[in-house]
Amino acid sequence: MRTLERVLADGIRDIPDYPKPGVVFKDITPLLADHTGFTQVVEALAAFGKDDDGRVVVDKVVGIEARGFILAAPVALALGAGFVPVRKKGKLPAATYEESYALEYGEATIEVHQDAFVPGDRVLVIDDVLATGGTVEACLRLIRRCDAKVIGTAVLLELSFLPGRERLQGEEVSALVTV
Repeated sequence: MRTLERVLADGIRDIPDYPKPGVVFKDITPLLADHTGFTQVVEALAAFGKDDDGRVVVDKVVGIEARGFILAAPVALALGAGFVPVRKKGKLPAATYEESYALEYGEATIEVHQDAFVPGDRVLVIDDVLATGGTVEACLRLIRRCDAKVIGTAVLLELSFLPGRERLQGEEVSALVTV
């Protein structure tokens, strides 16, 4: 079996100048197409929802739109936990809480259903990439507004040249690979 490091190196490809000149996009679609590699990634992310003895310590797994959904849903299944989508504004049908955050050019808003959590739920947040940290920070605020407890955030890929980890100081943040 390939190591997780090899799986990640083989499964994440760089796409230069996408979506705009000067940006190197980290494409995870080869990883998702590799059943064995994808399974290893899901298992590695699910480990962040367990204690040192291997017991599940989360009630819900949150996935942040959109690629976070792809990773978080199978992690929730692996943990026997519920899955909660955090979506862009206007995409959820019931009453929501919303949080806005700054982007490089402008602002974005994400939402979660107000009844997505039972007070005290223990939550693991999953996303594909940690970049500036704005989306994750807004997501954590949403979860806490629902009286749920964030036990940690796990991402597939952390971009160390951006201030995401700095922005999330004091939070439990883990990455499978850092570039």
